[in-house]
Amino acid sequence: MISHRVTLLTLALVFGGAVLLAVLNQFTPPGSALHVPPYVIALVGKYLCFAMLALAVDLVWGFGGILPLGHAAFFALGGYAMGMYLMRQIGTRGVYGNAMLPDFMVFLGWKALPWYWSGFEWFAFAALMVVLVPAVLALVFGWLAFRSRVTGVYLSIITQALTYALLLAFFRNDMGFGGNNGLTDFKDIVGFPVQADPTRASLLVLSALFLCGQFLLARFVVMSRFGKVLIAVRDTESRTRFLGYRPESYKLVVWVLSAIMAGIGGALYVPQVGIINPSEFSPANSIEAVIWVAVGGRGTLSGAILGAVLVNFGKTWFTSALPELWLFALGALFIGVTLLLPEGVMGLFRARAAKPGTAPEAEAAPAKGMVT
Repeated sequence: MISHRVTLLTLALVFGGAVLLAVLNQFTPPGSALHVPPYVIALVGKYLCFAMLALAVDLVWGFGGILPLGHAAFFALGGYAMGMYLMRQIGTRGVYGNAMLPDFMVFLGWKALPWYWSGFEWFAFAALMVVLVPAVLALVFGWLAFRSRVTGVYLSIITQALTYALLLAFFRNDMGFGGNNGLTDFKDIVGFPVQADPTRASLLVLSALFLCGQFLLARFVVMSRFGKVLIAVRDTESRTRFLGYRPESYKLVVWVLSAIMAGIGGALYVPQVGIINPSEFSPANSIEAVIWVAVGGRGTLSGAILGAVLVNFGKTWFTSALPELWLFALGALFIGVTLLLPEGVMGLFRARAAKPGTAPEAEAAPAKGMVT
């Protein structure tokens, strides 16, 4: 049975928390004990974007049984689409004052804007590309992989090879995406200054709104008849095929949907951090996203959000206090969770709900593979 209580609590914490932080940032004086500084707003906004990536990973891994080690590629592609729009908004305010060409193109001696940059001066076109580019890549890749019945570790390796190939491609200066330095020095987004505190607060709330929307969409998908068949594919694919279903079709749909979710997260990430470069394609980022889901609880949706926030908060603290120990801490965390908390942090809440004398909570606890 699905716990509506956990769903409501997730939505309240994500959206209510973002609104509260934005209000305290905008309507309290800087010297007040209640004032939330701008860097916290940007940091939490980044966490929420990472939570969208984690949610996308949980959808395909927790419910489709597909372990993706390359989902950062879709996140980065959405980010580049938004970054291209933001670069076109700079206009003559760049270092070289060229109204048509971004600074890095002028520096590299480009004479004209590449054809694939056309249209990115309009926000609506960029927003369409944020969705369309990850979706098309996921559709082509998924159709080829699932049609060939590539599964298990082989599929995971292929997804990692995909994101690594994109990493190498975007590092090239002749690709027209800024090479190693990427895209940065953004000025405006839909007419509002990116660095202004009200804009940052608005982006935080917008990120929370999109995260809640994606959470509800994912919950609807896995609760539907489609979701039940998807879980059956995850658990016993061959038996599901014998029953007359086509597992590759279900996998492809959820794969494309998760790619779109990750792309939207990347698009909201870029204006809040102020840069997008090829390092976002790094396979390590995709592996980290899997760790977020494992820590929070695979197949719970709420756990994916919780894991992304907890791990990235720990990363922020470790990289400032003990930077040389962060990777060791991350590895130890993954090993510890695998051995001691196979159901992640959300598993602790399930275990507590199942204790004697807490029958109402136990009834609300979901079965294995169900959503919380």
